[in-house]
Amino acid sequence: MPSTYPVITLCGSTRFKDAFIEAQKRLTLAGYIVISVGLFGHSGDSEVSADGVKAMLDDMHKRKIDMADEIFVINVGGYIGSSTKSEIEYAEAHGKPVRYLEVV
Repeated sequence: MPSTYPVITLCGSTRFKDAFIEAQKRLTLAGYIVISVGLFGHSGDSEVSADGVKAMLDDMHKRKIDMADEIFVINVGGYIGSSTKSEIEYAEAHGKPVRYLEVV
């Protein structure tokens, strides 16, 4: 058993809730500490539409990227929206490796 575990942050559209859950499970079993989204706005978590919440969540996710060794992009069907694109650019600008669910 390793003495340390790499930390990975999941990024992607929250419309892919099932893919997030599957990736979290698979990466955890592979020995990663997984940081994921807190809410799935495109999958029914209506709290995201409250005033200021989306901006807070976007900023918070960048802090989660800061905490990670790398990011894993949930890009089902190759889809990468504007928020996810921003997170990828942020990760790359901070020297974080970027991996993808589907080859881009």
